[in-house]
Amino acid sequence: MKPAWHVSLSRSPKNLLASSLVLALALLPASVRAAAGDAKQEKPGTTELGIVEVKARQAAAPVVLPTAAPVDGPFGPGRSVLDTPRSVTPISAGLMRAAGVNDLRDIMKLAPDTYSPTDFGAPSLPDIRGQLGEVFEDGLRQQGGNNGFGVPLSFNAVESMDVVKGPPPVVLGTTQRVGGFVNLGLKRPDLDTPGGYVELGTGSWHRNQGQLDYSTPITPGKSAVRLSVEDHNEGSYYDYAHHHSQDVYLAYRLKPDAVSELNVSVEYYHVNFKDIAGINRPTQNLIDHGLYVTGQGVQPDGSTVPGPFAVISPTGEVRIPRHRVLTDPADRDSVRTWIAHVRYERSLGDDTRYISRTYYQHLSRNEVANDSFVEIIKGADTAEHRSELVLDRDADLFGRTMHQQTDLGLDVRWNHVLGYSQFDTEADLPVDLTGPVSNRRIPLTPDQKAQLVLLRPGLYVSPGAQYPRDGQAAGYMLSDTTDSNSYQTGLFVQHEIHFTPQWSAMAGVRGDEYYVAAKDPLPPPGQVAAHDSVHHFLKAANGSVTWNPVDAVALYAAGSYSQSTSNSIGGGTPLGAGNRIDPANFATDSTLYEIGLKLAPPQGHWYADVSLFDQTRSLRNRDGSNSGIHTKGLDAQWFYQASHLFASAGLSYLDARYDNSASFQDTVQVLDAFNNSRPDIVAGTGVGAPNFAAFPPSSRRLQGLPSVTASALVGYTFDSGLGGTLSGNYTNAFPLDYLATVWIRAQYTLNASVFYRWKTTGTEIRLALNNLTNQKNWAPVFDGGYFGATDVFPELPFNMMFSVRQSF
Repeated sequence: MKPAWHVSLSRSPKNLLASSLVLALALLPASVRAAAGDAKQEKPGTTELGIVEVKARQAAAPVVLPTAAPVDGPFGPGRSVLDTPRSVTPISAGLMRAAGVNDLRDIMKLAPDTYSPTDFGAPSLPDIRGQLGEVFEDGLRQQGGNNGFGVPLSFNAVESMDVVKGPPPVVLGTTQRVGGFVNLGLKRPDLDTPGGYVELGTGSWHRNQGQLDYSTPITPGKSAVRLSVEDHNEGSYYDYAHHHSQDVYLAYRLKPDAVSELNVSVEYYHVNFKDIAGINRPTQNLIDHGLYVTGQGVQPDGSTVPGPFAVISPTGEVRIPRHRVLTDPADRDSVRTWIAHVRYERSLGDDTRYISRTYYQHLSRNEVANDSFVEIIKGADTAEHRSELVLDRDADLFGRTMHQQTDLGLDVRWNHVLGYSQFDTEADLPVDLTGPVSNRRIPLTPDQKAQLVLLRPGLYVSPGAQYPRDGQAAGYMLSDTTDSNSYQTGLFVQHEIHFTPQWSAMAGVRGDEYYVAAKDPLPPPGQVAAHDSVHHFLKAANGSVTWNPVDAVALYAAGSYSQSTSNSIGGGTPLGAGNRIDPANFATDSTLYEIGLKLAPPQGHWYADVSLFDQTRSLRNRDGSNSGIHTKGLDAQWFYQASHLFASAGLSYLDARYDNSASFQDTVQVLDAFNNSRPDIVAGTGVGAPNFAAFPPSSRRLQGLPSVTASALVGYTFDSGLGGTLSGNYTNAFPLDYLATVWIRAQYTLNASVFYRWKTTGTEIRLALNNLTNQKNWAPVFDGGYFGATDVFPELPFNMMFSVRQSF
């Protein structure tokens, strides 16, 4: 469910896309159009108000050093990475391109401790330190779908990103996911110079991509506009899968005087795609040898339709093609979203600055799958406004003059979700993937339909609350259906003081009044819609101490405490047990303790850091409950950049365990799906599956996560314009399921690219080669390990992408 990030216009564009291209060409001055192939002077990137601008000509090598641009937003405006008391990996647009960062899962190529499951083939949220993180855009939190599921993300509007470990600080506010966050930097128009590029790409399995990105001043030095358009018309290695998307991003920038700046942008994204649940029946023989146990499961009533407690009588063991996954040609899934940003900054004096950020997003989704999964978001609307007053001054304290910075702010956020879902009748393990597609389909029985509600002709979903039926107090199956509104108002203050040139401290506190109202949007006939509301005051604080013994070294100790929320479909809140909003969905405590060392020689060619952390958080389970998780470990990263050579390396160790909490899985173990009629193939238990396992509270290792990850990247560009990159990722062996009956072995992936740039014409050709050694790697399909005994995802084999970029 995720987009790729070059782009192609190889198929007939839709009306909106065509109109955007016409508009882009119209923006080109005649002289620029006439001289599109003429030589131009290379322009370096510039930094202003914490925003990086990329000019028409890119440098010979991408910007690699984290110290090259400020970290804007999380701990205040325009901070150096050396002065940021948290582990941070800034990733420039050039580095994204060099490393092949095409979706959020790809950040593990550069940022340590960001290993991620595939989230059904399309991750919509990052995984950081073994837990889901958030996505921010220009410092404001985006919608992340349903616990990371279901909302592909386009990088068409993205200029850069910062990967930050740990919970968002008080400036950014309370969030559901606290492993870390990715703050996406938006593309900004260039006030001085017109320029841009067109890129076309094509790759393995008919993956065609195209992008146009153009910026031009309106009034030089004062105002400018930028348009970026991308189109993906992609086939897939996996059966019946595809990705067709269009994204249009338009930005306006105004600098009316020397002390203020306004940035306004709007983005439209539409994608049709397929969820990919991987290959079911993940036995150790499947992982090690690609061998799949055949035979369709049979329910206790004799039905061969996949269902609970179905038992498989093994009929054989075959080598299954890795592209044969749980997809269906008749499934449909589409998402549309609008995102608008307004950012205004003004200097109010030598030591005072005002920053205003406003964000609005509308999202709709329609997914109906033949394996009995439904998620329909009629509308998920989110609006947020944050105003900050930044005071940067010297003041007398304890008889000494000390530099201080204070960030005061007000944050208001609203979210409304109307959504319907149904996932109670899914059953993957009984399906024999080697048989016809009809094996995978789950038509509802009359009894199942009676426990659901008709949304539209032929489509049944769960009601949004529980009601009696036929003498039963609980007569209906529940999922995430809801009509909810949430209102959040927060006040925060963050203060930093430099006691001496070497010692500084930062502390921040925040309080949010959080109110939620939810109701059932689709009660069964004859029932009165249930509803409930709740409010809570959420508290958060962060603090740090930093010591700079010399300019090139920073040692820090940081701590964070926050009370998080737990949401579901579209960021909404469903009714829980007793038709009430579960209080456990609010004020879920999260803590972080982190110490780190950062090294960044002034005017040097390298940067390195290492951090140790201890963190607690909660994991939202499929049934809406929460399990405590305790993680601790180490992150380390190194970057090097010279005129022609650049390199990076990352290493992490993670110990992630249940914090004396329960765990849930679709099935206790994969062997439960089989009987023991063929012990020569598989020693089945005959329990049947899915059997909806609930494990008692424990401190067992969290399944589906490696404890050791490593990454490396090296690139070189010759004076002639010829260049290339080589990168690799490694993970050690880890258990796929809770009981550790099946393990994904230690594995690695090598990627490479070669390119040639004609400096006089601005033309570049590039060939990306992925999984060079054609490793048969595997990955979990979803966060939290729920499907660890049910499905496993086959990673892509060797594949290529060829692209041509023309800059002008």
